[in-house]
Amino acid sequence: MTHPHWPLWDIRIRTPRLELRPVREAEMADLSELIDGGIHDPATMPFLIPFTDAPNPQRAHDSYRFWMGCWAGWSVESWRLVLAAYSDGRCVGSQDLQATDFPTLRTVTTGSWLGLPHQGHGLGREMRAAVLHLAFEGLGAQRAATEAFEDNVASLRVTESLGYHRNGSEVVRRRDGRATVRRYVLERDDWEPRRRDDIALDGLGPECLDMFGLS
Repeated sequence: MTHPHWPLWDIRIRTPRLELRPVREAEMADLSELIDGGIHDPATMPFLIPFTDAPNPQRAHDSYRFWMGCWAGWSVESWRLVLAAYSDGRCVGSQDLQATDFPTLRTVTTGSWLGLPHQGHGLGREMRAAVLHLAFEGLGAQRAATEAFEDNVASLRVTESLGYHRNGSEVVRRRDGRATVRRYVLERDDWEPRRRDDIALDGLGPECLDMFGLS
């Protein structure tokens, strides 16, 4: 199905292990169910914004506001593409890609999470590889940035395995304490040798690219 008035919803990224597609009403329900089932140990907090600490229904309401707000606030100058990841027909997590002044800066930032039952199986790395393919191959990005708390070992391993380089750190407040965030960047020249030929992009027609300022 095509969406002539909102072509972003036609985007699909497919790998041998999963499919990423834009978060719409059905995907919101699937992701909310994953969040309710747990996406991290409650004793830890892997997110800068601790949205999982909120009780329901506030947590669900906040999540829906966030997802819908990403579409409502979309502009060439500032956008956030929120994608749901499916493996064997089951929703396993969320992957997003965002940028500011992308036509000029050609820089994107990624973020993601997985439901607890789906962690530890390489899906986080596969999701990141998929969205990086969209960024570099599909949109012509020159740099991808990401960050994670220094105790989020799984996320750091994914980042380092894909060729990112350290790009500084910052001490921030986390819950009632302090924590260090590590920053990383991946330049296009470092991604090119890792380019995969088994990732397919669909839906990036002229109308869709125009919404990224790439007409």
